[in-house]
Amino acid sequence: MKYRRLGSTGLHVSVIGIGTWQFGGEWGREYTQAEADAILDKGHELGINLIDTAECYGDHLSESLIGDYLSRRNREDWIVATKFGHHFHNLFTRTDVYDAAGVTAQLDASLKALKLDYIDLYQFHSGPDVAFDNDELWTTLDKQVQAGKIRFLGTSIGKNNNLHQTDASTSVNSRTIQVVYNRLDRNPEEEVFPSCERQDLGVLARVPLASGYLSGKYKPGAVFANNDVRHRHDAEATRQRLEEVERIAREEVPAGVDMASWALAWCLKHPAVTTVIPGCKDPAQVESNARAAELLTEPHQQDVAGK
Repeated sequence: MKYRRLGSTGLHVSVIGIGTWQFGGEWGREYTQAEADAILDKGHELGINLIDTAECYGDHLSESLIGDYLSRRNREDWIVATKFGHHFHNLFTRTDVYDAAGVTAQLDASLKALKLDYIDLYQFHSGPDVAFDNDELWTTLDKQVQAGKIRFLGTSIGKNNNLHQTDASTSVNSRTIQVVYNRLDRNPEEEVFPSCERQDLGVLARVPLASGYLSGKYKPGAVFANNDVRHRHDAEATRQRLEEVERIAREEVPAGVDMASWALAWCLKHPAVTTVIPGCKDPAQVESNARAAELLTEPHQQDVAGK
């Protein structure tokens, strides 16, 4: 495994993290505690130290599975990132909660679910600019940092070209940007990444496998179950993406290289990107994801020698 400095936080995170939206039940299956444990144990075995979750992956369900796991392991082995801003009602249904009092309640609920005294990275979760621009919200969050409940604040931008929230990061003490970035969606390269580099913001690339399409496992015409978030994607757009994936596999992926590993390494070669946080359905996928680190041969500006 390789590690990079997460912007001005100074945290050293593995270049491969573990995304845990799937633990909330919206990717076609439900998870037992034993299954979640096996995924996280495999990650630890391979040197992964970053878990990314959110308040609305289930009603704190993903956080609860992670919290139960952490309560039986060494908490200091992990950098835990979660998010705030949404209240989960049922599958694919949420409402926004960005007021200061509501976010404070969410933070306490996340700490309880995670069974932690503090969260390493607490991220504004894909909210609108009007919510982001609420000074009272960030003042309240700064007080939670001072109280020791949060180590660092971050922003997960909902749209890949949200330069407003990215540019304002330093002014609200947000140290990181989480953004969708993958071989099929390069929009952040235009303005968001240069802003991140100017401000020394750590970058967490989410959906680095383009919702699994860049795994190479799906062909045009693939059908997903009703309880899989990909079932909600536009069918024609999905067909076009998968046709593009076939072209990429044929023309860009070296022979003998696993496409998923290649796609993660492709993201990590951009100088602004600190880490990728792919989802994984089982330990075998964690292992496949981790192999991407072996494909990184050129030095990166954020590389560090170990954890």
